[in-house]
Amino acid sequence: MAESSPTVSDLFKAKAVTDDHVSRLVRAALEGQADRVSPADGYVVDLGAAVEASAFAKSVLGDKDSEPAARRSAVRTAILLARAEKA
Repeated sequence: MAESSPTVSDLFKAKAVTDDHVSRLVRAALEGQADRVSPADGYVVDLGAAVEASAFAKSVLGDKDSEPAARRSAVRTAILLARAEKA
């Protein structure tokens, strides 16, 4: 059985990804970047797919009245739950 890719959260817990890395990914996603980016050496994550996979993040981002902090939190959670692929 093949080993599954780690989540960004797994990489964060392993200290391969820092809080600054995650914050940069969140800013990029909130600015509309949907590219594949590297959260850690040897890994990539698709920001657009991460947000698209989260019904909660899509709901918060789709609500024009949602607060900036709620937007950041929803996107951060979506990114932390995203699977990182080997580059």
